Amino acid sequence: MIEFDHTTLGQRVLFARGQAVDNIVSAVGDLSASRVLLVADSFVTSLADEMAHRVPVVARIDDVVQHVPVANGRAAVDLARLEAVDAVVCIGGGSSTGLAKFVARDTGIPIVAVPTTFAGSEATDVWGQTDGDRKTTGSDPKVLPRVVVYDAALFASLPARLAVASGLNAVAHAVDAFWAPRADPIDTALGTEGLRALVPGLRAMSENPDNLDAREATLYGAYLAAVAFASAGSALHHKICHVLGGAFGLSHADTHAVVLPYVMDFNGPAAPDAARRVSDALGGSSAARGLYDLRRDLGVVDSLSQLGMPEDGIDTAAERIIAAVPASNPRPVALADLRTLLAAAWAGDPIDEQERV
Repeated sequence: MIEFDHTTLGQRVLFARGQAVDNIVSAVGDLSASRVLLVADSFVTSLADEMAHRVPVVARIDDVVQHVPVANGRAAVDLARLEAVDAVVCIGGGSSTGLAKFVARDTGIPIVAVPTTFAGSEATDVWGQTDGDRKTTGSDPKVLPRVVVYDAALFASLPARLAVASGLNAVAHAVDAFWAPRADPIDTALGTEGLRALVPGLRAMSENPDNLDAREATLYGAYLAAVAFASAGSALHHKICHVLGGAFGLSHADTHAVVLPYVMDFNGPAAPDAARRVSDALGGSSAARGLYDLRRDLGVVDSLSQLGMPEDGIDTAAERIIAAVPASNPRPVALADLRTLLAAAWAGDPIDEQERV
């Protein structure tokens, strides 16, 4: 018998190559917005300039910091209120989207999100902020962007290493959604289809960074994975990465890329259906080893130590993570388990090949 309670988040998606500016103009017009706050990171200055000539931008933020420090978020909220903003357009990676979400959460102003990485934040109602060395996340329907504008042409200038790391972050959305607190058959279907697009897309993009078809396929898969994650909720992998990012200021995408194989190695034996889906998407190797090999084949950083995490931070991180472990995790998680998992990820230990699941 199949039985579940699924919520699909309401959002308009405009997916078309080479039409970003036209679609932004259309989205802003449909919102009847007349005073726009533009949030754009340094990688997209020319696109932001072009857009600013065609929509009524009254304020602009170019200083975008990952993990959204609270001070930056509050300053953006103050600016939005001062300028009587009625829409936020964010262009860039997950950090730009995250800052726009901070504004939307505190003001209710709608967002038009224009991603330039595969971070997936644009498809979720999850917000995050960092205060000191602690990252906090939550969900609020106000932060779900009203419209998402996808354009693979915007990804052409994204450096190959950043592109594949960001794509592995998207893979983590799909995998973690298989055992997240609200996981259901629809999330599983979305995550599975997302992996089917992501894995070959990432491999083709790694072989030829100029392959725009590969970037477009990866973008499609990243969207599906993010929708699955938004519905299913944040599971063990994301709880770990949020703690690490906040505590040590680690690169968001790279942290996901490093940690995911070790979470899969821990959870896989207790989640055989999820492991089988990941294994199939990777071509038949064991799920955990396949994710480990994929990361290495794509040339992404190998360990948390290479990202700058101190070894003496393992115990502190484990103690913070244990309080956030979801009850839905397919197997119990003890403090010692987290220490072992983090130590392996810190060192970049190889994952032994197992019998195909």
